[in-house]
Amino acid sequence: METTITILGIESSCDDTAAAVVQSDRAILSSVIVGQEDLHADFGGVVPEIAARAHAERLDICAEQALEQAGLTLADIDAIAVTAGPGLIGGVMSGVMFAKGLAVGSGKPIIGVNHLAGHALTPRLTDGLAFPYLMLLVSGGHCQFLAVESADTFHRLGGTIDDAPGEAFDKTARILGLGYPGGPLVEVEAKTGDPKRFKFPRPLLDRAGCDMSFSGLKTALRRASDAIVAEKSGLTNQDRADLCAGFQAAVADVLAEKSRRAMVEFTARFGTTTIAVAGGVAANDTIRSSLEQAAQSLNFGFLAPPLKLCTDNAAMIAWAGIERFRAGSFDDLSLAARPRWPLDSTAKPMLGSGKKGAKA
Repeated sequence: METTITILGIESSCDDTAAAVVQSDRAILSSVIVGQEDLHADFGGVVPEIAARAHAERLDICAEQALEQAGLTLADIDAIAVTAGPGLIGGVMSGVMFAKGLAVGSGKPIIGVNHLAGHALTPRLTDGLAFPYLMLLVSGGHCQFLAVESADTFHRLGGTIDDAPGEAFDKTARILGLGYPGGPLVEVEAKTGDPKRFKFPRPLLDRAGCDMSFSGLKTALRRASDAIVAEKSGLTNQDRADLCAGFQAAVADVLAEKSRRAMVEFTARFGTTTIAVAGGVAANDTIRSSLEQAAQSLNFGFLAPPLKLCTDNAAMIAWAGIERFRAGSFDDLSLAARPRWPLDSTAKPMLGSGKKGAKA
């Protein structure tokens, strides 16, 4: 029988400062998340410099609260897992440097975790899902289909060639003057809207494969909004709701159809029939429902984490650290923060690359 492993996880890749204590029996002993919405609201999006400063001010508080809620001290922790990328480099650096300080002070080993792997492995934390399985990782900065073969083996079947859905939601909210964060605000507006009023495109559905595009959809919404403003000198509440509903429906349709294609490809290659979804956009009820219906149409099992584990959190980082701990894979004080870190290093970059490596 495996001795219980207890990991302190640290997450600071974007605008949520988080710490959590998780054990190898899948028990989440604590999960502390401090958002930064109030700091970025006036700017309509995350300001990297502000985010990094806030992380540096809050990481120690979050870690202390996570340990206190778990009823443990650093002496009871087996290792410290920290997001080492990808993400906003200032925030990632804040977390990595903080984790290194904890490791030196406590004498505990440090484990660098790929933030995307944290999302991709979440179904193993929540449901004990066995390998292999199909994962749709859909968030503010990423959107890709992954065949998850092991804790460190991922094959990308497709993904977005431009904006991620979460990014498109935030830009839509900005166009319509809804505020930040955009995703939840667009979803609320869409509840009272008519999704059929505007004929928004479903990009790349006429192209084979699992790749997606959301930039053109965002542009179509802007043009529709501008046309209404030009005609009426402004948007009514119903106009705004209808625009949001139409946009959300288009995103849901694209994700559902591309998911069907990914499921067909995945089961032909790996034989198993389970799709899981994670990432902040997976918290959208309309999108989650359309994905579940797509899975049912192909007799696939469908798994989605609880909403609190869909968005960025440190419990998923701690769990990914447990997976690496079991494999005896540790880092040292040379661990570096990485703004780019694709899970499938063998796949052709979808969004281009540069001196810092592939973006996705």
